[in-house]
Amino acid sequence: MIIRLALFLLCAISAPLVAGETAQPELPTATLRIGKAEIRAEIADEDAERSSGLMFRESLAPDSGMLFVMPETGPASFWMKNTLVPLSIAFIGPDGTIMEIHDMKPKSESITRSAFPRIAYALEMQQGWFGKNNIWPGERITGLPPLPRN
Repeated sequence: MIIRLALFLLCAISAPLVAGETAQPELPTATLRIGKAEIRAEIADEDAERSSGLMFRESLAPDSGMLFVMPETGPASFWMKNTLVPLSIAFIGPDGTIMEIHDMKPKSESITRSAFPRIAYALEMQQGWFGKNNIWPGERITGLPPLPRN
């Protein structure tokens, strides 16, 4: 009886840890445009979605990524813990202007911080996607979802 109880408690305690080590289901998407490029972006606009992001995903479809809608405009920071795909991240201002782009390494716990203090969105794409599509800071993204009211 004691062994069964101990086994039950061990399973109950470890279940969330195992469940937390899988990719979140695909999120609703939006079509974004930057110049001539069209992106199919999953929208992470809730805390749990933003926290999981692209963790544990093994690949991204071409011209696909994840758009993080920040809960409020301000400085932003991301890391790649448990993220298997090399990514580039664009930090985006409230008006849809790309403020900066950074490459991030898979599984890294180093924090990538925005230099600009007014970030409203972040767009993660396969590493190098922005350069391959000739997209640089200063360009505007259209099709962004509305920002939450602060």
